[in-house]
Amino acid sequence: MKKISYIPKGVCSRQIQFELDGDVVRSVKFTGGCNGNLQGIGKLVEGMNIDDVIQKLDGINCNGRGTSCPDQLAKALKAYK
Repeated sequence: MKKISYIPKGVCSRQIQFELDGDVVRSVKFTGGCNGNLQGIGKLVEGMNIDDVIQKLDGINCNGRGTSCPDQLAKALKAYK
């Protein structure tokens, strides 16, 4: 199991921590941001393959920012790969 920490850019959350077991996301925790929504995203991606998470979340835009917390998770996973 590998634990990774990522500092997102351009969003309300201040940190994303995730655990990977090979290519499978085991847990995701956001610090800051919209707590309930980000907990939900974390639960939804648990057990998913990294590539599937990236495909689903990449490019999601929050209020015209050009990115979002889910998009930042996709970027974090891409950076890991």
